[in-house]
Amino acid sequence: MQTIVIGHRNPDTDAICSAIAYAEFKRKMGMADVVAARAGDTNERIDFVLKKFGFPTPDFLSDLTPKVADLMDTAAISVPYDSSVYQAIKLIRDSNLRALPVADAENRCVGILSGWKVTHYLFPPTDEALNLGLLNAAISNIVNSFSGEYLVGEPDSSQRRLDIVVGAMSLESLAPRLKRNDPAEVVLFVGDREDIQLAAIDAGVLAIVITGGIGASAKVRAAAQEAGTLLISSRFDTTTSAMLSRGAVRVEQMIEPLVTSFWPEMPLHTARQLAANSPHFVFPVLDEGKRLVGILAKSGFLRPLPRQLILVDHNELSQAVKGAEELPIIEVLDHHRVGFSTDIPILFWNSPLGSTSTLVALSYEQQGIKMDPAIAGLLMAGLISDTLNLTSPTTTPVDARVLDDLSRIAGVTPAKLAEEIFAVGSPLRTLPSKAVIVADCKDYKEGDFRFSVSQIEELGFSCFSAKQEDLFRALEEYRSSQNAYFSALLVTDVNTHNSLLLVAAPSDFLNTIQYTNLAPNLYELPGVVSRKKQLVPYLLDCLQKVNAGVS
Repeated sequence: MQTIVIGHRNPDTDAICSAIAYAEFKRKMGMADVVAARAGDTNERIDFVLKKFGFPTPDFLSDLTPKVADLMDTAAISVPYDSSVYQAIKLIRDSNLRALPVADAENRCVGILSGWKVTHYLFPPTDEALNLGLLNAAISNIVNSFSGEYLVGEPDSSQRRLDIVVGAMSLESLAPRLKRNDPAEVVLFVGDREDIQLAAIDAGVLAIVITGGIGASAKVRAAAQEAGTLLISSRFDTTTSAMLSRGAVRVEQMIEPLVTSFWPEMPLHTARQLAANSPHFVFPVLDEGKRLVGILAKSGFLRPLPRQLILVDHNELSQAVKGAEELPIIEVLDHHRVGFSTDIPILFWNSPLGSTSTLVALSYEQQGIKMDPAIAGLLMAGLISDTLNLTSPTTTPVDARVLDDLSRIAGVTPAKLAEEIFAVGSPLRTLPSKAVIVADCKDYKEGDFRFSVSQIEELGFSCFSAKQEDLFRALEEYRSSQNAYFSALLVTDVNTHNSLLLVAAPSDFLNTIQYTNLAPNLYELPGVVSRKKQLVPYLLDCLQKVNAGVS
């Protein structure tokens, strides 16, 4: 079971740093196969922090929706197209499945062979049992069905019409029957009755199966050799040998056409729905060339998924990596509003602190686990970024104390690190407008309203006016693509601790915003730097006014 520690889509520095540090914490706590991942692109500031403290960029996972490949049996069990029923029964029994796919010589799936189909063939209803002795099979498959031994003649694998006759009657009764049938099609099953064996050879039958493990006399062997009759020995009695011979028929005669199949990347919820509406119990998994790459039985849907999630720096599924709602979420570490529920108890640590990196540092502290200097530096960067170096209104005394502790472990001065971080990569200078909108964007749902709030930090607003129109167009495009009621961009000056707010929204919503309107859709927000503690609560209040019809 792999555990993935991952932040929100469009991650910021805190989301990336806390994911890496918490994954290391879980490994030190003894959890096996824990990896840190990201649900969106990094930026220059994140890349700077990772390089400074010697960490590779976490793997990018854009979609964790469970797929058929997560549960299918990759050691694909199939029945070869030219197999006998006898061979197929053994495969079905050994696989402990009700059916198996049938594959041709190039491993392309041609259909399904079910245990029910085989049973119906071996034990047909009485009104279909009149011609049980007629088979379309190969002598070699008949011999294999009861593990027989050739006494005279060589194996013949050619398919042909065969007439199974049991010599359980007197010679006088059997002789007329042998004359009525085409001798070249007759396979006679008989015990140690030499008179019947010789009479059958004389009649020109194709093969004689001597049952009960009894050999043939020299006289019978010589006669069979001269007549070209196959002489075969079976260790079973006559009834059993004749019954087993029906397993010599090739499965191609009872294949059910392929109705339902999956491919490895099919979403598991889609496959589950198709399986629920299908009468079949086993489903082939095919590649683009219809080659068999796995199978998934209905019972396979009950297996646990091979991965689980720990969410950091978010708890709303609208902000989580795609597919998160279909995976087990075993832990959450966050410092935002609660928008999450589970069916079972999990570790959910949500505290009104300045950053998730603070929570991760406290986890090390509470468990008495020694923190590596590089991890401490990483957590410093996350904490400094999210609190604007302890100047944000979200900052608490705990954040200040933890930052001081981390600084001693990492051997890094907070002021110096903050200067380096905020000097790197102005989003307005280095990113196209569409990338600015999604660089640190969070999606929300409040009642029937969907909305998004993006935030970037800048050293002053000098670059904003030149990109304002283009940013607004990108904001409108994002709002439309998400079917959101409004989309907002908060541009924060980390020096003055003031912000600009650009909003794409209906006029009813814009009319509820009471901040100074600098231009159409643009507002000045003095002293507002926190998205979660200052801006989102204000925007939620505006939504309530829209609902109440208040301007």
